[in-house]
Amino acid sequence: MALYWRSSDPDTHCVCILLPADSENCVKCPDDEWPNEKKDRCVPKFVEFLSYTDDPIVAAFSTVSILSCLLTGLILGIFIHYRDTPIVKANNRNLSYLLLVSIMLSFLCVFLFLGRPVDVTCMLRVTSFGLIFSVAVSSLLAKSIMVCIAFKATKPGSPWRKWMGGKLPNCIICVFSLVQVIICVSWMSISPPFQDQDTHSYQGKIIIQCNEGSVIGFYSVLGYMGLLAAVSFIIAFLARTLPDSFNEAKYITFSMLVFCSVWIAMIPAYLSTRGKYMVAVEVFAIMASSTGLLGCIFFYKCYIILFRPDLNTKIVIR
Repeated sequence: MALYWRSSDPDTHCVCILLPADSENCVKCPDDEWPNEKKDRCVPKFVEFLSYTDDPIVAAFSTVSILSCLLTGLILGIFIHYRDTPIVKANNRNLSYLLLVSIMLSFLCVFLFLGRPVDVTCMLRVTSFGLIFSVAVSSLLAKSIMVCIAFKATKPGSPWRKWMGGKLPNCIICVFSLVQVIICVSWMSISPPFQDQDTHSYQGKIIIQCNEGSVIGFYSVLGYMGLLAAVSFIIAFLARTLPDSFNEAKYITFSMLVFCSVWIAMIPAYLSTRGKYMVAVEVFAIMASSTGLLGCIFFYKCYIILFRPDLNTKIVIR
């Protein structure tokens, strides 16, 4: 009978078949196979990824993502229905619509991280949520800047009046989102992500994962998103005390604080995990930060629209 023994080489962790038992020659099992319990033949290694059929956490992520997306759509419908009320018109309602659509897409992009990864989903994962969050954070940055400009434009003869309107926020969103597009296109052109199989980290297990390709490209996308969030936080923090009805700056400040806290906490958790748990950390960060944006910016407004219409007037200073 063929006998198996484990190589003493710590770098390979090979398993060999002795032919015969007293021979020094051996036949290695392939990288995708491992000896069975009886040690009489090579069997396929266990394949690990976030599976729809085997991982309850995938079902939880999917359910929460769909429900959150529907809730965001409901809030968008409320804002469209009450589009002529002061609280919706404040701080540019078109930016609110764009922000809500971005949050909906961020919840949906979670599904790119679930299931067995392939080259296409690996390329779409980070680029999709990087672009979506860049648009969302750029919208908040534009809102914060418009709050400052609106306050300065109230002074008689102020030159800031010419910046009022929809052109400036649209330009802000286009410019800052275009930078992220350039980063993503450069990354995809030079060294795009691809499906990878890790056969050496764990004995008897193959981890199906996405290789980032260019680590610089990966961290450039995250770094730029963090830079936008930091700038938006600073401007919103400075504008939070400006006297204005339904001044969103204080809510943007808190939402950016939550957003940055989630992604800062994600970094050590991401670096300390492997395999499907690393992907689960990414998914949790996306969902938590999206929920933070939705809750901090829109829940209080929906409360006023639906339950306190008496506060939804121009003269109320909140």
